[in-house]
Amino acid sequence: AGAGCGPPPSPRSSSSAPAPAVVGLSVHPYKTYFTIAEKGSFPNIIIYEYPSLRPYRILRDGTEKGYAYVDFNYSGTLLASVGSNPDYTLTIWNWKEEQPMLRTKAFSQEVFKITFNPDDEEQLTTAGSGHIKFWEMALTFTGLKLQGSLGRFGKTATSDIEGYMELPDGKVLSGSEWGNMLLWEGGLIKVELCRTVSKSCHHGPINQIMLDEGEVITVGSDGYVRIWDFETIDTADIIDESGLLEIEPINELQVDKNVKLFSMIKMNETGNNFWLAQDANGAIWKLDLSFSNITQDPECLFSFHSGAIEALAVSPVTYLMATAASDCSIRIYDFASKTPLVQMKFKQGGTALAWVPRLVSYTGAQIVAGFEDGVVRILELYDPKGLTVFAGRKKILNADIHLKQVFKPHNACVTAIAYERDAEILATGSKDHTVFFFEVEKNYKPIGYINTPGPVCQLMWSPVSHPESTLLIICENGYVLEAPLPTIREEEDDHVVSYEIKDMCINCFHFSSVKSKILRSIEIEKREKQKKLEEMAKEERRKKLAAEMGKDGEKEFQEEEEEEEEEEEEPLPEIFIPLTPSPILCGFYSRPGKFWISLGGYDSGFLYHCEFPPYDESSDFKEQKDEPFDFRFLVDTEDNPIQTITFNINQIMMFCGMKNGAIRVYILSQNDPSLTSLVNYWHFSMHDNNYGCIKSLATSFDDRFLVTVGADSNIFVFSIFSELMLRTDIKAKVPSPRIGIETEAIPEDIDDPKAYSIENARRKREHDKLMKEVEEIKTMKREQLKALRDEFCKLLEMNEKLPKHMQFKRTDFDVDSKIRAEIDKKTAFKILQVEKELAWEKEKCELHLMKLQNRFRDPLESDTIVVRAIQSDHKITSYRLVRPSRYSRLQRTSQSERRMSKFERFEKEGAGRRESQRDIGRSISIQEDSVIEKGKKFRPKTLSEIMVENQIEKTKQLILKAERAQLKIQQRKKEWEELYKSKPDDDYEDPKDLQAIKEAQVCMGDFNLKTAPDYKIPEHMRINAAKKEEELGYLDSLVHGKKNHMNKCILSLRDLKVAVIEEIQCLVQELKNIQSTLHISKHIPIPQIPHIHPEEVPERRFQFDEETLQNFKQQLMKSEKENPSQMEHIGSGASSIGFLRLALKKDGDLMMLDSLSRSSKASTFSLDLPKFVEFEKAEPTDVELEIMKRDEIKHLYMQQYLANRISELIVTFDAELHLLRHEKLKLDTQMKLSDLHHVTLFQEILLLKNFEKQENILQERVNSLDKEEQDMQWKINEALKEMEEKKIEISKLQEQEKALYAGFQAAIGENNKFANFLVKVLKKKIKRVKKKEVEGDADEDEESEESSEEESSLESDEDESGSEDEVFDDSICPTNCDTALFELALQLREKRLDIEEALVEEKKIVDNLKKEYDTLSKKVKIVATNLNVAEEALEAYQREKQQQLNELLVVIPLKLHQIEYVVFGEIPSDLSGTLVFSNHSLGRLQERIVQLHEENSKQQKLNKEWRERRKQLIREKREMAKTIQKMEETVHQLMISKFGRVIDLEALQTLSVNTTLEELKIRKLRKELANAKEMKMWEDKIAQVRWELMMKTKEHTKKLHQMNDLCIERKKLDSQLNTLQNQQGNAFQSLQKADIVAKKRVTELIQVQAERILALKEEIALLRKKGGLILPPIKSPQESEMKPMDF
Repeated sequence: AGAGCGPPPSPRSSSSAPAPAVVGLSVHPYKTYFTIAEKGSFPNIIIYEYPSLRPYRILRDGTEKGYAYVDFNYSGTLLASVGSNPDYTLTIWNWKEEQPMLRTKAFSQEVFKITFNPDDEEQLTTAGSGHIKFWEMALTFTGLKLQGSLGRFGKTATSDIEGYMELPDGKVLSGSEWGNMLLWEGGLIKVELCRTVSKSCHHGPINQIMLDEGEVITVGSDGYVRIWDFETIDTADIIDESGLLEIEPINELQVDKNVKLFSMIKMNETGNNFWLAQDANGAIWKLDLSFSNITQDPECLFSFHSGAIEALAVSPVTYLMATAASDCSIRIYDFASKTPLVQMKFKQGGTALAWVPRLVSYTGAQIVAGFEDGVVRILELYDPKGLTVFAGRKKILNADIHLKQVFKPHNACVTAIAYERDAEILATGSKDHTVFFFEVEKNYKPIGYINTPGPVCQLMWSPVSHPESTLLIICENGYVLEAPLPTIREEEDDHVVSYEIKDMCINCFHFSSVKSKILRSIEIEKREKQKKLEEMAKEERRKKLAAEMGKDGEKEFQEEEEEEEEEEEEPLPEIFIPLTPSPILCGFYSRPGKFWISLGGYDSGFLYHCEFPPYDESSDFKEQKDEPFDFRFLVDTEDNPIQTITFNINQIMMFCGMKNGAIRVYILSQNDPSLTSLVNYWHFSMHDNNYGCIKSLATSFDDRFLVTVGADSNIFVFSIFSELMLRTDIKAKVPSPRIGIETEAIPEDIDDPKAYSIENARRKREHDKLMKEVEEIKTMKREQLKALRDEFCKLLEMNEKLPKHMQFKRTDFDVDSKIRAEIDKKTAFKILQVEKELAWEKEKCELHLMKLQNRFRDPLESDTIVVRAIQSDHKITSYRLVRPSRYSRLQRTSQSERRMSKFERFEKEGAGRRESQRDIGRSISIQEDSVIEKGKKFRPKTLSEIMVENQIEKTKQLILKAERAQLKIQQRKKEWEELYKSKPDDDYEDPKDLQAIKEAQVCMGDFNLKTAPDYKIPEHMRINAAKKEEELGYLDSLVHGKKNHMNKCILSLRDLKVAVIEEIQCLVQELKNIQSTLHISKHIPIPQIPHIHPEEVPERRFQFDEETLQNFKQQLMKSEKENPSQMEHIGSGASSIGFLRLALKKDGDLMMLDSLSRSSKASTFSLDLPKFVEFEKAEPTDVELEIMKRDEIKHLYMQQYLANRISELIVTFDAELHLLRHEKLKLDTQMKLSDLHHVTLFQEILLLKNFEKQENILQERVNSLDKEEQDMQWKINEALKEMEEKKIEISKLQEQEKALYAGFQAAIGENNKFANFLVKVLKKKIKRVKKKEVEGDADEDEESEESSEEESSLESDEDESGSEDEVFDDSICPTNCDTALFELALQLREKRLDIEEALVEEKKIVDNLKKEYDTLSKKVKIVATNLNVAEEALEAYQREKQQQLNELLVVIPLKLHQIEYVVFGEIPSDLSGTLVFSNHSLGRLQERIVQLHEENSKQQKLNKEWRERRKQLIREKREMAKTIQKMEETVHQLMISKFGRVIDLEALQTLSVNTTLEELKIRKLRKELANAKEMKMWEDKIAQVRWELMMKTKEHTKKLHQMNDLCIERKKLDSQLNTLQNQQGNAFQSLQKADIVAKKRVTELIQVQAERILALKEEIALLRKKGGLILPPIKSPQESEMKPMDF
């Protein structure tokens, strides 16, 4: 902000672009140049010389819209610039040559700053919105280029970076939005710097970081300047995963409160450390950063507005001006001497200002200000030097402001203030659609207000030249009103209900857009002028052509005209009216009833001259549409409308403030309200062209100065006349203070923005007055109702006193029953409404209570109960028991347990699946058989079926017999195999012995300690987090159970105490009854009744009723009145205590009543005391005296007995309590030990969880390798099985080949001369066609290789079989050779070749299986090696885990007698080398020694016995071998004697019928039976067909007879017809034609019947033949047309 004077503006009559604004400034390192960066369309960078201030260089085309920052390098040879939106272009300039060196896009978002590294000029840094980027000018093979590296925030949140600094070693230190410093290295955040306790370095963004004299200076938005040690920052590094490093500043300085530092620069003063700091809240500070004893306090050098300046007012007397801004301050300036005088702060920002006219304040000392909250304040300016000076007054300012008056006429922002021309009335306008009038003379007494159709933006009273004083009200939404001077009311304010003025005659003008019409008319005029010019040109051309060419020229001209007429004109612009009305920005009066206005939006670009329509009371403002009657076009205001207008005193100069911050000055003619001379103007751009919209402008009282204020916070003062005409010593004069202003009371200010306005306060007062009157009426009515109620009660009493038969019923007194029902209904409705209104609050409270219960009460199983002894101070406390922890309920599978492999699962599941499939198949087959059998069961059997079944049955029996013999043999073989299998090997070891040895090895254990480096953890002792959690859960459940048991015991003891107290109460009552009959001298002291303490019944704290709540409420109110400041500390404790006391009191009373009732009823020693009746006293007799003595002795005994009984109860209870207390102390010891063990287990769980992830990975690797090894082993086993099967098949094929040769030799017989030839034929190798087609090229190659191998083998075989010269032909059988043998040889050769091919295939398969087996064996070895490595890694990890567990400290309390490790009779100080054993473990070890000795002797004895047993078995084996040999010899001899040779008994036993032959016989028999059945079926069919033929023949014969009859009948008819014809003669000659037709038809019919007869005869002949074809009868074409004739 600033103020200054400039030369008079030069007039400008043509349009021009607005001048660019200054956005960046940088100073050359040598201070000889400085650069200015502009903002605008394609702005420039201008470099000026210093101190001459002459332009030196201009850099062009660096960006499109504006520069964001410029900076020189350290040597001053280069200049870096970065552009703003939209291109963000980064340019490195050789500024002396005005040429760009490098250019690139900096980033895609806003860039705040760019700087060179002072230690390396080839490095640059840019920072901005959400980024920081590091640049380097690198020399590549294509030339010098800019290479950028974007900083990566990583885990740190992304931040806007305002301030940063390059360090000498290339690192960069930057700020952040949250106030910490970020140290960047290599494009990454090396460390984040903060203060101790993780406090941020600044509270808010760090805006600047500098390095000065080895110290780092940071400037923050929190108003602090902090100094940091450079070495600490430069060597900073992370120390933990958080990435934070805590450091503390060396020094710090807080400039002031509400200060937001933005930047600092050091002043060039030798010997001082002064800095200039810019405050974003509107100040320049001078700071002393020497931090010594003589350090000066921060000094504010300048102060100015920090927000948009909304209003301006100029003094009518002197060169003073007042400004109001959104920063909630009003400032007074002396603009002639360029001096700020005084400022005043408020709670809300100022929006309107007006200097009070001299008619009101002659000295011009008063200012009226409007604010955002609708408040209007009257301020009085004075010179404090004119006041009486008091002693001790420090500094006297040049001016001061006094608050004179405050009132609030509006509820929204005050936008306009205007004094009437006679200064009698003040008008204020607001955005709340109202204009308020005040009477100035009577201390701004409110007159009233009027409502407007829109928010008010300007008020203007008519000038003196107008006959009447009217107010021009301009609204933003297009309405302009004219209000007359309001009439001042003389009546008192008390009678006025509202300030609204309803009878004012207001003229209204509702602007309707005419811009489109104006543009259309301009276009029409333009076209008419163009037409006139074209017509003149045509006329000249026509004359010229006529002169040159005569008539031909005129014809040619007419043709051209016709062509031109055919061309259509472009359409005119359409009439357009915007949906949203354009806002009215400003306006002013021209003549009475007429005014000029400037609009924004669509209608900008013109000044519109408007006139109010005649006043019509019935017209509606909203429906009204008015148009201006004149307009003035303004150059270059289409998108840059006029925001405000003012005139000089003589109305010759019109000053216009534009939207883009420019100022226009138009020179007007004298008395020219129509603005006819509004053409030429001066144009001057000073404010920012983007956000520097001019809010207000005004001229000084003498028209020498023009003042402008804008939204960019700037104030500019222009001298209207030449500087030569001005005196150099011009200075404003501050008004002198009024008399008594220093003693005048300051009115109470309105700080609350929600305070009532004048109108609302008046309405509130009227409402309160009305309510008061209503309350008075209600009070009167209540009194009347009370009197009526009293009277009604008296009537009811009188009615009750009457006899019953005369009394009225209660319902008779009801005037109307509906009234009571209606009242009840209303009451119920109100209750329902209240419940609905409080439903949310009720639900909220219930949720609060539920959450508290869920958090604190529900998890609690039992609360602490304290049971106190009766005669001592001993007490016992129960455990506060919560629900078991999650570990006691957690059951998680152990991760270290080895899971079953997939192969093992497959084996188990596969066996079960196969068995199930077999069962299913068996069941299905059984079901099918049963169904078939059922079907056969109900069908009769034929003889053939019986024969077949008999044959089948015989065959089955034979086969069954053979199968039984074979089964018996196989069973015997199986038994032998099992017996041989059960035979142990020579190195056989008993499994029981192996198991015993394994158990011994396991139980023998590893005597290495767990701390040994080579300790191997057994599989069953390996622990993980899951197992440890189970152990912890077991411990928790065990502890919980013991505590719960103890709590039950304590609760039972508490119940016992309650019962004892009740019994003592009964006994004390009986004791009192007894003592009432004894003399007082014989009384013994009555024992005191014990009482229940509140801590013994904690559950009663939650028992309360309405009375308890009321008492608590009274107690709370009382405590609030006594000490309201300490109510927060009372809290729930007091409430719980109050509840407890009240509950105990009530329960105690109930207990006493119960005990008294029980004492009166259930007392064992109750006495019947005599009731004394008052008689006359008489001397007792001796008997009576004796009775009295006896009763007295009895009462004394009972008195002593009851006292002893009470003491016995008390002593017994105390003894029970002491015993239970002793047990609880023991349990407490155990609980403490369990707590220690719990801590140890929990530490182990935390440690194991750290190891769990890696352990799971290792375990998974071991499991996967184990599974892989098992899969491969399974594949190897499968390959071995398949190899064995193939070997068996090969052996079978070889046996078949041998059998083939043997059979052939047997067929040839001995001494056959063609034997060699036939053998050669059999063994000859021939090439055969492949049985299967070749598939694919690969198969062809393989088969070709195989065939080549076969050919080679065949050739070798042929060479071996005979000599090379011998050649024979195997295709021809030799002479005399048996043809059958030759054919047999050929057939057997084919079989041999098939067998050989099968052998080759099987051998190939075996070779492939061997290769696969070898490959898998190698893989298994590799996997086994990896598995061993993985298991070793797992074992090492288990060992490491065990070592970590060993380092955990375990607490074991010991007594001195338990320590047996002594040195010279003393316990050593170092017990680290000791072992701790439990007594049980030590006893087990000692017992184990004895057991091992016994086992050793026992095993030696068993060893001796088994040796003797072995010798005996060897002897028995030899004897059995001799016996077997003898039996075999006997069997051989018997075979030879019976069969003559040794035969195979198994073959003999299994000899049976030829099953194939028997099956063929049965099949033949079945086939014969089926054929016989089919023959019989066909014979039946033939008989059926013959019978059908006979029936057809009979039918045709019958038809022939009918035909014969018809023929005879026809002959008769013919004869009759002829006779008739002859008789009639010519009489019927006319009918001959019809007869001819009829005759023709009959003839045709006869022919058809004849044809049918022939067809039938042929059909009969065909049917007589067997297999004859029957044709359909022939149909004539006229058959369908034949109709019966009437003859």
